[in-house]
Amino acid sequence: MPTISIRELARRSSRIVDDVVSSGRPAIITRRGKPVSAMIAIDPDELENFVLANAPEYAAAIRAADADLKKGRARSAAEVFDELEQSKPAR
Repeated sequence: MPTISIRELARRSSRIVDDVVSSGRPAIITRRGKPVSAMIAIDPDELENFVLANAPEYAAAIRAADADLKKGRARSAAEVFDELEQSKPAR
């Protein structure tokens, strides 16, 4: 995995992006020799999933929902859908 300084990124950003996209390998961005960020290629069809999976507030909400479900303070979507299906009037 290549390591790129911020200065090098500023000078060669287009080439670095092209390299990451074509190789599929991430690049680690450093500031004063310490890693501060990563550049990765993203599949346009998976962009929404990537953003949601990496959004801290979304991840926190999922963890909280899982904890509520485990403690019995919530029900799974499948349980709710089953209940709704069972409560439909007969046709």
